[in-house]
Amino acid sequence: MATLLYRLGRSSMRRRRLVAAIWLVVLVGLGLAAATLRGPTASNFTMPGTESQRALDLLAEQFPAASGATGTIAVKAPAEGQLGTPEGQAVIQSVTQEATAVPGVLAAVDPFQVGAVSPDGRYALVQVQFGGGAEQITEEQREAYGQVGTQAQAQGWQVAPGGEVLNAEPEVGSTEAIGVAVALIVLVITFGSLVAAGMTMLNALIGVGVGMAGLFALSSVVELTSTAPILALMLGLAVGIDYSLFITSRYRQNLLEGLPADEAIGRAVGTAGSAVVFAGATVVIALAGLSVVNIPFLTVMGLAAAGTVTIAVLVAITLQPALLGFAGRRVLPRRLRTGTPQATDGDQTAPETAGSGVGPDAATITGEDRSAFGFRWATFLTRFRIPVILAGVIGLGLLALPATDMRLALPDAGTAPAGSAPRVANDLITEGFGPGFTGRLAVVVSGDDAQATAAAVPQVATLVQNTENVLAVAPPQLSPDGRTALLGVIPQTGPTDPATETMVQEIRTAVDDVQGADVLLTGVTAIGIDISEKLSDAMPVYLALVVGLSILLLMLVFRSVLVPVKAALGFLLTVAATFGLTVAVFQQGHLADLVGLDTPGPLISFLPILLIGILFGLAMDYEVFLVSRMREDFVHGDTAEQATINGMGHGARVVTAAALIMTSVFGGFVFLDDPVIKSMGFALAIGVAIDAFVVRMTIVPAVMSLLGKVAWWLPRRLDRILPNVDIEGEKLRAMLDDKAHAGR
Repeated sequence: MATLLYRLGRSSMRRRRLVAAIWLVVLVGLGLAAATLRGPTASNFTMPGTESQRALDLLAEQFPAASGATGTIAVKAPAEGQLGTPEGQAVIQSVTQEATAVPGVLAAVDPFQVGAVSPDGRYALVQVQFGGGAEQITEEQREAYGQVGTQAQAQGWQVAPGGEVLNAEPEVGSTEAIGVAVALIVLVITFGSLVAAGMTMLNALIGVGVGMAGLFALSSVVELTSTAPILALMLGLAVGIDYSLFITSRYRQNLLEGLPADEAIGRAVGTAGSAVVFAGATVVIALAGLSVVNIPFLTVMGLAAAGTVTIAVLVAITLQPALLGFAGRRVLPRRLRTGTPQATDGDQTAPETAGSGVGPDAATITGEDRSAFGFRWATFLTRFRIPVILAGVIGLGLLALPATDMRLALPDAGTAPAGSAPRVANDLITEGFGPGFTGRLAVVVSGDDAQATAAAVPQVATLVQNTENVLAVAPPQLSPDGRTALLGVIPQTGPTDPATETMVQEIRTAVDDVQGADVLLTGVTAIGIDISEKLSDAMPVYLALVVGLSILLLMLVFRSVLVPVKAALGFLLTVAATFGLTVAVFQQGHLADLVGLDTPGPLISFLPILLIGILFGLAMDYEVFLVSRMREDFVHGDTAEQATINGMGHGARVVTAAALIMTSVFGGFVFLDDPVIKSMGFALAIGVAIDAFVVRMTIVPAVMSLLGKVAWWLPRRLDRILPNVDIEGEKLRAMLDDKAHAGR
C-alpha cells in the first residue's frame, strides 16, 4: 500500500494543475447537480416490520384519508369559561375554518363536536388532518399552517399550531463555524505557517463541498432524514481536516530532513497517507456496517456519512499533494524556509536516515527536542505505568456510571427548543389537558368485511379502556367501506414516560386475542417505542461486530495479538464514559445550561449505535498514528519501552492538534438549537477528547510499556496467514534504499 500511495503522491504533485482542475470540475458539477436535483429530507422515522409501521401501511392502503400527517392547534382563551360564550365559539369556529383553508388539509375538526375542550372552558384542541405524509408537506404549507389563528391572537387569545406538520429540517447556521475557526487557529499554532494551515483547511473544505454536493444530488432518489446531511457534514469536516493535517505534517518533516519537494510529498503520502487510508477505511466500514441493523433511516445515515469520509480520504491523498506542490517550502515557518535541501533531483533520495525519524542524524536534521512535552509525558507514563493505568480505568469507569440509567426514545415536542412553535403548542396542550394529549396513540382495527370490523371495535375499545394508564378512548373513525376503524387512545403520561411504554405493551397484549379482525397499535409514540426497542436489541450485536472488526484490522496492521485486544478494550472504555457523560447532561440535566439545553429527556434512539460506529473509526485513527510509530521504531531495533517513548514523542503534537480540531468541529454543533444535533455534537466531541487524551495518549502508552516486547507477539502460524499491509512503509523504505544504493 505504501509504495502505491508513494507513487500516487508524487504523480499528483507533478501533475498538480490537472489534479486541481479535475477536483474543481467535480465540485462545480456536483454543486450544479445538487442545486437542480436536490429533494426534500424526511423528519419522520420508519421501521419496516414493526407493528406500528404495519398499522401505518394498512391505513395507507385501506384508509388513506387517515394516513396523512396530522396537526394539533392548541387554543387558550383569555379567561376560564370563555370558550362557552358566543364570542369564544366564534373564535374557535374561525380558527377551524382557517385551518381547513390551509393547502393540503383534508379536514379540521371543531373541538366542540368531539369534546376536545378542557373542563374549565379555557382550552381547546383543533385536530387537523393533511392528505399527504409529513415528508410531503411543503414549506409553503408549513408556513400557512403556522399562521393559523393570527386574528384570534390579536384579540388576546393564545393559538399554537403544533404536531408533526411542523417538523422541519434543522437549520445549519453560523454557530458551527466557531468549531471551524478554532480548528484553523489550532492549525496555525501547530504549523506556525498560515500557508500550511490555509492549505490544510482549503483541502478539507473542498472535500466537504464535494461530499455534501454529491449527497444532496442523490437526495432526489434516496430519502434522507433531516439529520443525515448534518451528520455527514460533521464527519466530513472533522476527518477532512485531520487527514490533511497528518499528511501536511509528515510532508513538512520530510522537507526539514532535506528531501526535495516531490520526494517529500511521495513519502508523506506513502507513510501518513497509508495511515489515512486505513483510518478512513475503518470509519467507512463501521458506518456502512450500520446497514446490518436493517433499519432504513439508519442505513442511509451511515452510508451518507461514509460517503463524505470516503471523499475526504480521496481528497487527502490526491488533491492535498497537489496543493502542497503549489505551496512548496512555504508550508514551513518563515525561519525554516531557507534551509538547503540535501538533494535537488526529484529522483534522488536523502540519506538513509531521512524519512525514518530514527537515530541522532534524523534528530539533528529535524531539530527534534527530546525534552519536548511528548517525550517527557511518555517518560512519565512509562515510569508510573501502574498508577496511570489504574487511575485512567477507574476514572473512566466512574464517568460511565450514569449510562446504567440510559433511556432511549425518539424526540418529541417536549424537548424542542423553548420558544419554538412545536414546543409552545406542546406546553399549552400539557397545561390545559395533561401530558398524555401530546402523545396520542391510534388503534387500527381491520376485518375481512365491515360486519367483522363493527363486531370487533366495541371489544377492542373496552380492552383498551380497561388498560392501566389509559385516560380515554375516542369514538372510532370508519373507512368509507367500513372495513377499517381507527380509535384514538390518550394515555395519562407523556410520550417518553416509562409508564407510557409499559401501557403500549399491555394494550398490545390485551388485544392480541381479539377474534375476527387484525388489531394494531401505532402513532408517533408507539413508533418511537418500537424503534427504540429494536435499536436496543441491535446495539450489543453491532458492538460485538465493531469490536471484532477492530481486533482483526489492527492485527493486520500491527502484526500482534495483544495490541488489537488492548485497543478494543480502550475503545470500550471510551464508549462507556461517553455514554455516561451524555446521559448525565442530556438525560439527567447536570450542567445542561452549559450546552444550552433547557429540557433534559431521553437520548435519541439511534445515538448510541451511531456513536459506536463513528467513535470506533475515529479511535482507530489515533491508535494507528501513535502505535504504528512505536512498531516502526521497535522493528528498527529500539527496546519496547524506548519505542513507546519515541512513538509518543513524535506523535503527541500532531495527535493533540488533530483531537483538538475534531473536538472543536463537533463541539460547534452543540450550539445548534435542535436537541438531536446538539446531543450528537456533544457526544462526538466528548468521545474524541476522551479517546485521544485519556485512552490513546495516556492509558495506551502505559499499557504498552507494561507489556514490553510481549505486546508485539504474534504466533508464527498466524503470521504466515495474515497479509502484510505495510502501513508503516517498510517495503517502501527498502525500495528507496535499494534505489539509492543502485544510483551510487
